[in-house]
Amino acid sequence: MVVVELPAKTCSKKPAGANVPLSGKPGVLTGFLAPVRPVISAGKARVRRHDIRQVAVVGVAGRLSDVVEALDREIRLALADGPRGVVCDLHAVLEDADPVAVEVLATAGRHVRDWPGIPVVVASPDPQVRAALGDHSLGTHLIVTESKFSAISAVLATPNMVTERLQLAAHPTAPRAARNFVTRTLLDWRLGRVIPFASLVVSELVSSSSINAGTDIDLSVVWDLGALRLTVRDHGPALPDQNPSALDLHGRGLNVVAGMSRTFGVLPTADGGQAVWAVLDAPRPQLSTRQIRSERSAPAQHSPVFNDGRGLTELPFCAGSGRQPA
Repeated sequence: MVVVELPAKTCSKKPAGANVPLSGKPGVLTGFLAPVRPVISAGKARVRRHDIRQVAVVGVAGRLSDVVEALDREIRLALADGPRGVVCDLHAVLEDADPVAVEVLATAGRHVRDWPGIPVVVASPDPQVRAALGDHSLGTHLIVTESKFSAISAVLATPNMVTERLQLAAHPTAPRAARNFVTRTLLDWRLGRVIPFASLVVSELVSSSSINAGTDIDLSVVWDLGALRLTVRDHGPALPDQNPSALDLHGRGLNVVAGMSRTFGVLPTADGGQAVWAVLDAPRPQLSTRQIRSERSAPAQHSPVFNDGRGLTELPFCAGSGRQPA
């Protein structure tokens, strides 16, 4: 059998518009505007998404009660794309928002709780809505502001998480390549203690995705404040008549992911695929006084960063990797 590796790609290029500044004038935003996603209508209410400097802005028009479920789905679609943050703009929402709809909106805080590193901000001119979100147990995970300008500024003020990415072909060797990649990434981040658990979890996620979707797989690894997020995204069904399935883990695979993860789940993607993910507890060990003195006296040594295909030539069927901001 002849094994042919896919050509490597580099992912070091900055996204277009990343350095375009925001206007300093309140209420005015300038810069790169990505194409607007199609409108999702619910009666007379509408949900529309566009991107500003890698921030997904989801605007709502009409009654919140008519569109709150569609808004939550759009938030999940945005999270699957891995933006800097998600802003829910409620400026076009009709007054006197239904308290039940506001409570449902507050449950969007579960995405921040379970999906570390990507803030979700709600911009609402209604002080009652802002107060209700702040009083809800899940709403406390959200950032609540009065204007869209301040919401985007709040997102850009949060730490920009570093994401390690790897693209794999749907092949039996993909789980092993994913394990090797995760191992190297965690060693570089000084998170060696979590390697045995993360390797098993990512292996199960990649196996499930490659079997069910049959498309190329995008693996991303993010660490934020003691939480390690592993995400495996496919690109929809490989065959035209194949329906995308939910997280398909059974038996040992389900036990492994559930037993070693803080939480796990699946997000829909705009191309009809899905992003399966798991979050593991990964506290970074504190250095002792002796270790700190030893590091200060020793010459600086930097772990290799595999930001192009040359560092991954031994990983079969890798299409590339790179370090990009989350």
